Amino acid sequence: MTEFDAALEAALPAESAWPATIHRAVRYSLFAGGKRIRPLLVLAACDAVGGERARALPLACAVEMIHTYSLIHDDLPAMDNDDLRRGKPTSHKVFGEAIAILAGDALLTRAFHLMVEMPADADADACRLRLAATALLGEACGTTGLIGGQVVDLESEGRAIPAAELEQLHRAKTGALLSACVRGGALLGGAGPDEVERLGRYASSIGLAFQIVDDVLDATEGAERLGKTAGKDQAAQKATYVSVHGLERARAMARELLGQALAELEPFGTRAQGLAELARAIVDRRA
Repeated sequence: MTEFDAALEAALPAESAWPATIHRAVRYSLFAGGKRIRPLLVLAACDAVGGERARALPLACAVEMIHTYSLIHDDLPAMDNDDLRRGKPTSHKVFGEAIAILAGDALLTRAFHLMVEMPADADADACRLRLAATALLGEACGTTGLIGGQVVDLESEGRAIPAAELEQLHRAKTGALLSACVRGGALLGGAGPDEVERLGRYASSIGLAFQIVDDVLDATEGAERLGKTAGKDQAAQKATYVSVHGLERARAMARELLGQALAELEPFGTRAQGLAELARAIVDRRA
């Protein structure tokens, strides 16, 4: 078990804790697998600025909880109405819609609760940095970030939208949380303003690249590889980078964004190796 896995396990009540149903549902989705890209970005950003990973672990756990909450809600019949996630039946298929909604709510609530749980001996600087990272996280989840992007995504179904609106949508829906991971991890690692700004530009590039690759995979891969229903975007007539720009141009855009991201890491030298590897993994992934 990695340091992150142990921290995530410790951050939640046991399955048997009252009321057991909600804790089973929370753990079912949170520990269903996945690449853990978001917590890895938090920890790698902390490494890049020479910080102590222990200070960034609460944020790493919180972002994985928030990501999982968003997936549970995204799969609901009122949203994407999906039956499969990470190769397993979705939460609402196992526990019913009401418990799935509450499981997502519980994960979002616990994420912010975790962020403000400070040790009794924490100094003022540690508290200040944790508060700043929490503010980044809250903004990323709100109506200018994840939630706002989801709204526009729903409203764009069945209609053509311009490329600029598509980019704004995905920088909010997907990119905002990824950016909060990187900038928050850097802050908790003790980064200065210039370092946070540079890593923010790295995050902006990989956040958009992540969504472009998602759109390409939805159009080209099957459910067995993806671990979720394939072709959902086309079936729902959603605006995607493939539908707006075409498959080959979408792939080229992802590569261009990778180059931009890696260029931002050069001043950090070998300390940014983890961030560079994650950027390449995001663009090169097949699922």
